[in-house]
Amino acid sequence: MKIKLYQPKNGYCYNSDTMFLYDFVSKFNIKGNVLEVGGGCGVLGLLIKRDFPKINLNIIEKQEIMFEFILNNLKENNLQAEIFRGDFLEFDFNKKFDFIISNPPFYNGTLKSNNDIKRIARYEEFLPMSEFFTKVNKILKERGEFIFCYDAKRIDDIILKIPKPLKITDIRFFYPRINKDATLVLIRAKRHAKSEVKIHPPLIGFEGEDFSKEANKIYKKANTKSIKI
Repeated sequence: MKIKLYQPKNGYCYNSDTMFLYDFVSKFNIKGNVLEVGGGCGVLGLLIKRDFPKINLNIIEKQEIMFEFILNNLKENNLQAEIFRGDFLEFDFNKKFDFIISNPPFYNGTLKSNNDIKRIARYEEFLPMSEFFTKVNKILKERGEFIFCYDAKRIDDIILKIPKPLKITDIRFFYPRINKDATLVLIRAKRHAKSEVKIHPPLIGFEGEDFSKEANKIYKKANTKSIKI
C-alpha cells in the first residue's frame, strides 16, 4: 500500500534518514505498544503501522502544525494511532511501551534556520540527548527496545549516555558514498540485554550518480508519495 503524506511546503520534510531508519526498525519483531517520539508528519509511524498492523501505534509531537498533519495523514491512509501533542520530556504518559522509535533532532551546529518548524525538528537543543535517553529508559517496559538514528559523529556520546539497564545490541552506519565518512548511525538498544553488540554491514547511499541497489530497494519498500501544501 502506498502511503500518501501531506507535508508543509515551508516546513521540515522527511528525508532519507527516516527512510533508512524505517528499514532498520523493520528488521526487528515490532509488536505491542509502540511510541514514535517527534512524529513530524507521521511518516515513520505510519510506515511501521502499515507493515506491522497489529501494533498499537502512539505518536507524540510538540508542534501544533505537525500534529495536525499527522492527524490528516492517518485519516488519508486509513490508519489508526493515538496521538499526543506535547513536549516528550514533560509529557506524563499513562502507560509504558514495548518499543520506542525516533528520528530525533540531533544537529548541534551554529548555523540555525529562521524557520521555527525546521529548527525544532533539527536541533538537539530542543531534545537534549541525555534527557531524551533518560525519559525513554523510564517509559520502556522491562524488556522494551529503543530504536533510533543519530549523527554518526556522536557515537561516543551515545555509548556514554545510554542509561542502564538499556544496552546497545545493534549498530549500523550509513555512508553517502563508499569513499565518504559515515553521516548517520542506526541503533537498537534493549533493556536488560545480555547479547554482544552486532555491527551490521554498512548502508551505502549512492553508487555513481544513482542510488545504491539497497537504498533504491528501501525507497521502493517504503512506497511513499509526498504532497507539499
